[in-house]
Amino acid sequence: MANKKVGLFFGSFNPIHVGHLIIANYMAQYTDLEEVWFVISPQNPFKDKKSLGNMYDRLEMVHLAIEGAEKLRASDIEFSLPQPSYTIDTLSYMTERFPNKEFVLIMGEDNLIGLHKWKNAEVLLRDYRILVYPRPGYDAGEWRQHPSVTLTDTPHMELSSTFIRGAIKDKKDMKFLVPDRVLEFIDKKGLYL
Repeated sequence: MANKKVGLFFGSFNPIHVGHLIIANYMAQYTDLEEVWFVISPQNPFKDKKSLGNMYDRLEMVHLAIEGAEKLRASDIEFSLPQPSYTIDTLSYMTERFPNKEFVLIMGEDNLIGLHKWKNAEVLLRDYRILVYPRPGYDAGEWRQHPSVTLTDTPHMELSSTFIRGAIKDKKDMKFLVPDRVLEFIDKKGLYL
């Protein structure tokens, strides 16, 4: 039997919003992926740790956001790995731990452009497929020709978690931008104030 194809969507999800969900659901419905896993990063090597919400709160918000979505899952696999988390290390670990799954990387065009700066980028490109969603203002350029890279027609999203956090701090209503259950959780916990 062929290995199950699983897309890994890495991120801080601080907080998760409809942009993330649209991207993940598009990948689950319009590509050959059978599932998409949100891999919540405890610490991204390119981000300031101080600005990150508690990883368990971020994980809980992902669970709340995807409840009932058949092909979407939340993964806390990086919580137990050395920090900061490097994608290649996580992929190697997951490939070993789940030998019956074929992992595919999901990333934005903005990340693809900086991929050469990533740890062991050439190994990543050699051993894994990458599905890329467009980001306004970025152009994948010569990456488009790379055999491991597939650019998708995912709807363009300009929404960012930074924008959402700022809006919550300014007491703006985030209905329709963040799932209701996630907003309730943020409100109850007093996050991002």
